[in-house]
Amino acid sequence: MPIVAQSTETTDWVSRFADEVIAESERRAPGAKTVVVASGLSPSGPIHLGNLREVMTPHLVADEIRRRGHEVRHLISWDDYDRYRKVPAGVPGVDDSWAEHIGKPLTSVPAPKGSPHPNWAEHFKAAMIEALGELGVEFDGISQTAQYTSGAYRDQILHAMRHRADIDAILDRYRTKPKTKKPQQKAVDAAELEAEEGSGAAAEDDGSSGSAGYFPYKPYCGNCEKDLTTVTAYDDDSTELTYACTACGFSETVRLSEFDRGKLVWKVDWPMRWAYEGVVFEPSGVDHSSPGSSFQVGGQIVGIFGGKQPIGPMYAFVGISGMAKMSSSKGGVPTPADALKIMEPQLLRWLYARRKPNQSFKIAFDQEIQRLYDEWDRLDAKVADGSALPADIAAHSRAVRTAAGDLPRTPRPLPYRTLASVADITAGHEDQALRILSELDPADPPASLDEVRPRYDKAEAWINTHVPADQRTIVREKPDTELLASLDEASARSVRLLLDGLADHWSLDGLTHLVYGVPKVQAGFPADATPKDLPPEIKTAQRTFFALLYRLLVGRDTGPRLPTLLLAVGQERVRALLGA
Repeated sequence: MPIVAQSTETTDWVSRFADEVIAESERRAPGAKTVVVASGLSPSGPIHLGNLREVMTPHLVADEIRRRGHEVRHLISWDDYDRYRKVPAGVPGVDDSWAEHIGKPLTSVPAPKGSPHPNWAEHFKAAMIEALGELGVEFDGISQTAQYTSGAYRDQILHAMRHRADIDAILDRYRTKPKTKKPQQKAVDAAELEAEEGSGAAAEDDGSSGSAGYFPYKPYCGNCEKDLTTVTAYDDDSTELTYACTACGFSETVRLSEFDRGKLVWKVDWPMRWAYEGVVFEPSGVDHSSPGSSFQVGGQIVGIFGGKQPIGPMYAFVGISGMAKMSSSKGGVPTPADALKIMEPQLLRWLYARRKPNQSFKIAFDQEIQRLYDEWDRLDAKVADGSALPADIAAHSRAVRTAAGDLPRTPRPLPYRTLASVADITAGHEDQALRILSELDPADPPASLDEVRPRYDKAEAWINTHVPADQRTIVREKPDTELLASLDEASARSVRLLLDGLADHWSLDGLTHLVYGVPKVQAGFPADATPKDLPPEIKTAQRTFFALLYRLLVGRDTGPRLPTLLLAVGQERVRALLGA
């Protein structure tokens, strides 16, 4: 099978694929001006972050090809003429009554209640198109409803029907084999074990075989619009086709050379499109890549249409912290739009660019997002000072810009965890947020929140939508006099040391030095002593001191980073709450 080998080297995987795609395109069509890469998305429900890998993998390769001065088309086939298979759970504005539309084309199913879009497919396409725009993904969208109903594929359909015996023979080689278990990916989350469902298209039947023979084409019923039909007769010369609908009992005879209300079955449709569009590169998911699946069988069927199978990798799962392998038929699965509410496009692009397609990874919607942002900011700094590794520089470049130019970015990207803490403490009060951010760096305070946007807005959205209410920070209104009175001498002295140093250390760096230094000084060490010069007990003393401060300030043992919390509360209020 012409699948691009996936190297374990640390070089940039995108460049390696671009090399192979350019070379393969030239072999197939010497002198051709445009390289064609492709993705396919089914708007059968929310298009989630796992589906995004179907787009980002060819996008990154296409963008690299553009950077080298070649013309390239990235096609996204919207599989909106697929059948509506089932009612996905958890979709707002949708109830069990949508089950009556099962079997219709997705473009014939009503949109969820309250949607401004004309049908089900357009509703879910719209959110993805907007997200792709924010991510800087350039593509040509192709509606399969438009292609089939306009007659664009009419010659290909008639060709498939003339060669149905050849197609059936290819498919039969796999029908007679025992089912092979799907290749197992390492689970990106323990809950993934319960999620075995693929995209749906990979599991579709490969055509109907009955008393009239095998047919790779399925009409949509002229009465109920459903695809629960069986072809009962077909004449190659006249192209007359007769079908019967098992759902409503309707039957009719049509002339296929003039009929545009039906489609090729998936395992024939996909390779037909490879040949029709001249696709050179297209990745495929695990469910399309197992033995006997649509990608492998398509590699043989595509020759019937005079084409070649694209090269492309099998891509692995994308997980969410604490969630199972994503399936758009299971409600509540995060989409690219959901991710872009809490993270900048550069970070999301980087998560897909830094891992080879065959490597699983997670996208964090929990506290892990703060660590991811810290890692991204460290990389940003290394790229700026020239100390980053070549592969990391390449992934960073693909994250921050496309061939068309740089993506918009936050002018002053303060640490995400700091912004999240400020947004948490201020609860939407922008004036207070600006005051705190100004005190982080008194020598160079931001003039307005616009300087820290959109990152500040993303951090605020994360706090408001993904941090449970019982983990939000609520500063005490008045001192905990009972706790203050119960402090032993060592604890009371640690609080006094902090209060004595507040005025001279009132900045983010200064307060960081102070809160970590108090337990060192109490133990007889200099405040600036490094960990290697200190006994292990100092770390324990620091944790105890931090927990005490949190209880005095916010009434629990943990909270935002203490230096940020102190700045947010303000020096006068800190003194009051600590019993000064």
